Amino acid sequence: MESEDRLDRRDFLRFSAIAAGGTMLAACRGDSGTVSERTAGNATARPNAAVPTDLPDPTPAEDAITAHGQATSPPPPRPAAFRQAPMLDGVQGLPPVEERLPKNPYVVPHPWLTPGKYGGKLFMSFDNEWGVTHFIQESMYGHSLLRWLKDSQEIGPGLVESWESNDDASEWTLHFREGLKWSDGEPWTTADIMFWWEDMVLNDQHPATPPDEARSGKGTPMKLQAPDELTLVMSFDAPAPLTADRLACFVNRGIGPDWMQPKHYMQQFHPKYNSELRGNKDWMQKFDEKKDFAINPECPTLTGWRLKSQNEGVNSVWERNPYYWCVDKEGNQLPYIDGIQVSYVQNPQVHKLRIMQGEDDYVHGGYTGLFLSDISPLRRAQPRSKMRLDLWDAGDGSGSLVFFNQDYHEPKMRALIRNPKFRQALSHAYNRERVRKVVYYNLGELTTGTLSPKAIEYRINEQGKQVYRQWRDSYIKYDPELAKRMLDEIGVVDKNGDGLREMPDGSRLRVTLDYQADTADEHIRKNELLTENWKAIGIDVKMNPISPEAYRDMWKVGKIMTNTNWETGDGPNHLVFPNWLVPIDTERWAPMQGQWFQLRGTPKEKQELNKDPYKRTPPRMEPEEGGPVEQLWELYNQSLVEPDAMKRHQFVWDMIKVNIEHGPYLMGVCANTPYLVLVKEDLKNVPRREDLALHGFAAPWIHPTPAVYDPEAYYFENPEAHS
Repeated sequence: MESEDRLDRRDFLRFSAIAAGGTMLAACRGDSGTVSERTAGNATARPNAAVPTDLPDPTPAEDAITAHGQATSPPPPRPAAFRQAPMLDGVQGLPPVEERLPKNPYVVPHPWLTPGKYGGKLFMSFDNEWGVTHFIQESMYGHSLLRWLKDSQEIGPGLVESWESNDDASEWTLHFREGLKWSDGEPWTTADIMFWWEDMVLNDQHPATPPDEARSGKGTPMKLQAPDELTLVMSFDAPAPLTADRLACFVNRGIGPDWMQPKHYMQQFHPKYNSELRGNKDWMQKFDEKKDFAINPECPTLTGWRLKSQNEGVNSVWERNPYYWCVDKEGNQLPYIDGIQVSYVQNPQVHKLRIMQGEDDYVHGGYTGLFLSDISPLRRAQPRSKMRLDLWDAGDGSGSLVFFNQDYHEPKMRALIRNPKFRQALSHAYNRERVRKVVYYNLGELTTGTLSPKAIEYRINEQGKQVYRQWRDSYIKYDPELAKRMLDEIGVVDKNGDGLREMPDGSRLRVTLDYQADTADEHIRKNELLTENWKAIGIDVKMNPISPEAYRDMWKVGKIMTNTNWETGDGPNHLVFPNWLVPIDTERWAPMQGQWFQLRGTPKEKQELNKDPYKRTPPRMEPEEGGPVEQLWELYNQSLVEPDAMKRHQFVWDMIKVNIEHGPYLMGVCANTPYLVLVKEDLKNVPRREDLALHGFAAPWIHPTPAVYDPEAYYFENPEAHS
């Protein structure tokens, strides 16, 4: 038994030897987010969104709640008194805690929370520089106007204390908490949002664009007004019933749209307010560097911890924000933990060794190189690491994906990619069961590729469940002989007798499995197995690593054939972040058509139409008249202005049917695989899987994890041991 419970010499030597053998690039999982009225300070219920059968179906009453916006979960009451961390006692010039908090602070509502202890320092590490500088942003909901609660089943207040809309949801009024302050003690007001809107989004010199929640169903930007320092009015030229849902997405500022910047600090770097910068073409680069509070310690923030120091390639150190606007139910100002240190360990195997040696206090697996294959050694290491291992639901719709670029630059290959039978044949030649066994340890749910199985539309009624099963199973059958026959039917046959299939015109056919060179082993191993599958039916396949720095720009102009290192996890409903379902951006399966969609309603929409789509500025392409993309756009546009929730669900089901008929656009493996979370034994208030309403929803960026669980409420049982 002892050998099962400790980091034995074999595991230690194995990781040490791999680490000594050379530096590996950082591993990451890439993806990289409803009603007409909400009432003051309350959460709005959403139907149960999970597929697992141990979760109850929503009742008609619950659906009615979603459709009509009635609040169901009142927030915890305002505490009678407030307390602060002992380290702030006696700090010269610091006002009393009552003056630093808003009139009605946000009270963290989670049922698993217990009163905590102040003190200690939390240590984390990453094998990629993004984790060092930005994981903590994904951990803090401080800049969010509204918040997801109960694994996205409800929407609750954030910086916005209450909100409402008119009858057709074309005008939304947001009421912010009185007395909010930035981390430097300066007051927060709606001027900080208007600065972002007027001087960044509406400024032609700055690349910020209106986010989804700032556009109407017609795609036109909202009109934003601030009648006073605590009120915003969002006015649209069409109904915008998804506004509240979208305001809860992401953490904002750093990940997702900014939505605000500290005007009192940032205006010195903007030429509108600083005459010395007028005429300076380089002002924007410095402006964007200064606004990044994960790199610039001087930049004020609203998050629980503020940056103290950032040492590139080494670590970032965060300290308590004495003006943080959230408290526990007893009135203790959060966070409990005094500070956080995040270290960069370049070698992934050294990083794993560090974790197993107990040098970290908290590990959120999706943002590190940890994967299912690490579970066994991590469990053996528990006596040494003093870290318990928990497995949250990822909530992803697929795991490692493959999707072709429908706007690939080479005409003959683009035409083949757009032929559904070609993609259907390749899907039937894909042995997903083997990939699930080898890569995912027989976990998860086999799927052709969908959005998150926890999405509302799949659980709301029997029709939704049936639509999900139809999409999940549409081209999942592993049948190489069927794949060969389908390729024969479209003329993709071996014309020269070399054992490899050619294009219908006899020219060479090669499929590249493209991926970012720093991608995780999960994606690479899947690509290796997929290469074997497709070669077995006569397809010339090549794995093709590409520089991460060039990947995104090459993809959106059609220079890359496939994306093989992303996953789809987005929910909690398809319309909050529909980009996988319908091409409306430059990141996914029809990037140049997505760029065309983004420019609708703008002056650029009608410009350069006589140019080659690849030579336009920006490069963009019209959809085929009457084709699947045009069909999806038409359905999507109707859904955006539909105030009735059940009718919106029907639009989603209709869009899914288009994806099935003309798909698969996404080729997945298995859905909802486990997410590794490691927690020091005396780190408390970190939820267990069984605490979470849907057992976790960790993969989607728009449901920011762990921010939705308020890490500011984590605390050490023995804080003095963590100084």
